[in-house]
Amino acid sequence: MRCSNLFFPTIKEVPVDAELVSHQLMLRSGMIRQVGSGLYTFLPLGMRVLLKIQSIIREEMLSIGAQEIIMPCIQPAELWQQTGRWDDFGPQMLKIKDRHLRDFCFAPTHEEVITDLMRKEIRSYKQLPIVVFQIATKFRDEIRPRFGVIRAREFLMKDGYSFDKDEEGMNNSYDNMYSAYNNIFSRLGIKYCVVHADTGSIGGKYSHEFHAMADCGEDILVYSKNSDYAANIELATCSYEPNDEFKDVVGDPVLVSVDVGTEANIRTKVVSSGENLFFLLLASGDEINETKISHIEGIGLDWKFLSPDEIEKIYFCSPDSIGPYPSPDKATIIADNKLLYHSGPVVCGANKDGFLWTNVDIRRDISGIVFADIRKVVEGDLSPDLSGPLHFCRGIELGHIFQLEKKYSRAMSCSFVNEEQKKEELFMGCYGIGISRALAAIIEQSHDDKGIIWPRAIAPFQVIIITIGLSSSNRVIEVAENLYNELCSLSIEVLYDDRQSRPGIKLNDADLIGIPDRLIVSQATIEVNSVEYQCRSSRSSKLVPLSDIGSYLISVGRSV
Repeated sequence: MRCSNLFFPTIKEVPVDAELVSHQLMLRSGMIRQVGSGLYTFLPLGMRVLLKIQSIIREEMLSIGAQEIIMPCIQPAELWQQTGRWDDFGPQMLKIKDRHLRDFCFAPTHEEVITDLMRKEIRSYKQLPIVVFQIATKFRDEIRPRFGVIRAREFLMKDGYSFDKDEEGMNNSYDNMYSAYNNIFSRLGIKYCVVHADTGSIGGKYSHEFHAMADCGEDILVYSKNSDYAANIELATCSYEPNDEFKDVVGDPVLVSVDVGTEANIRTKVVSSGENLFFLLLASGDEINETKISHIEGIGLDWKFLSPDEIEKIYFCSPDSIGPYPSPDKATIIADNKLLYHSGPVVCGANKDGFLWTNVDIRRDISGIVFADIRKVVEGDLSPDLSGPLHFCRGIELGHIFQLEKKYSRAMSCSFVNEEQKKEELFMGCYGIGISRALAAIIEQSHDDKGIIWPRAIAPFQVIIITIGLSSSNRVIEVAENLYNELCSLSIEVLYDDRQSRPGIKLNDADLIGIPDRLIVSQATIEVNSVEYQCRSSRSSKLVPLSDIGSYLISVGRSV
C-alpha cells in the first residue's frame, strides 16, 4: 500500500475530549472517527488491525472444534420474554418496534437466539457436543459512554456457545475455551490476567474474566503474589487470622448517650428485597459488597437500600441510629464474617437518635443472626488460600466465559434425548471477547510519547518505507520503488510513504501509526548499497545491505 492511496487522516494535536491515551492515539492516527455518543467508524488502519485480531480469534476457535455462524443483531422480544430478561436486562437494552408495532431489540448478547436455534435442531445426544461462535456487532445503551471504543455503545464482539449432554461435557468445553482464550491473548501480545468473576446478568454458576493490565481499567482486580488466587473485587474474598483472645462479655447491654463520646464500631445498613427486610452488619470502616449481597439466599438481584424517609417511617430514627439490638421484628440480621473474629463487646445503634448500645455481644444478644461474606476486601487482607496479603491492580475486561448450566435451556425448553431415551435439558456455556475493546487495550499497554507501538501479530503493516531526499534524487525514488516491489513479492505487508512531504512529517506519522519495522532510503544509504533499518519498539537502528533486506525482515518477523 502506498501512503498516497491510503486514507489515514492524522491529527497533530491531542483531542481535548479524549481522556485515555488509546482514544487519543486512535483519533490522531486516523484509525477511528466518532459518529455519535459511543458510536465510531473504523477507518482503513483501524480496520486492518481489527481483521488481524479476528483472524487470530478464528484460528484459535477452529482449533478447539468451534464452528462459525452469524446471528441477526435484531431480535424478537418473544425470545427474551421466555427467559425473563426482556424486563430484567435493564435500560442497556435498546428496544425498538417494526412497522407492525412488534417489539424487538438490538442485540446486547445472543443467548436467547442461539438457544432457540439449538432447541429446534438438537434431538439426540449423538449430535453433542456442539460449539459455535460468531463475530458480530452488539449494542448496549451505556448511560455514560467514555474512553473511546473501550466503553462504546456499539462494539464488535466474539461470542461463543457450547452445548453438552452433561456437566462433565460442559466442564470440558469450558476448559477448552479457557485454554483457547489464553492462546488468543498471548498471541495478541497483551499483558493479561485471569480472575474469578461474578456471572452478572448472563447468569450461571461459575465464570472467569480475562483482563488487560492497565492503570486506566475500570475493574479492580484482587490477587495474591504468593499463589494463583485472583478475583474481581466483586467476588473477592479473604480469610481472617484466628483470634485466641475471645472473651465472654460480662454484663448486659447498656444504653448510653452519644454525647459521652462513645462511637459505634458496628455499622448497620437496611435493605429490602420484595417485602422482606434485612439488617446488614459490618465493622466500622468496612464497605458493603453489593454483588455479594445479591448472592445471599432470600435477597437476590432485586434489592435496594432503604431511603432515610423509609427508615424514619418504619423505625422512627435516622439511618445513622439504626442497630441490630434489640433484634428487630420482621427483619433478618446478616453479619459479615469478619465480626466472627471480633473479640469483646460491640457498640451499635439503638434505633433511637442520640443513643447507642454498648456492651453488646452479637452472638449472645442478637437472636437469629446469620453470618455471611458481605464486605469488600481491602488491600492487605489475608488471601482466602492463606498464601499472604491481597494486592490490588486495575484491568480492562477483554473476555468473559461462563458455565451457564441449564439456565437458558430450561427456560426455553431446549432439550435432547439421552442414552436412556429420556428427555434432558442441555448444559450450556457462553464465551465472549470484546474485539474493538481489545484493540484499545493493546494501545494502552503499548505506546510511547510519539505514538502507538503495535505488536507484530496485529500491526496494520509490518514495514514502512520512508524516503529522504525524494525531490532531489531520482535514484532514491528508483531504489525505494524496487524495494517496495521486492517486499510485496515476498508477501511482506509494506506501507510505502511516497508522499511529497518533508522527512519530519513522514517520520512523525510513522511513529504515530506504530508500524513495527521502518526502512529509510536516502542518498547516504544508497552510496553504501544499504537501507537503514529502525525498530519501532526498541528504537534500535542499523544498516542492512539492500540484497539482504528481504530475508532480514522475514527473520525479524519470525523471531518474535
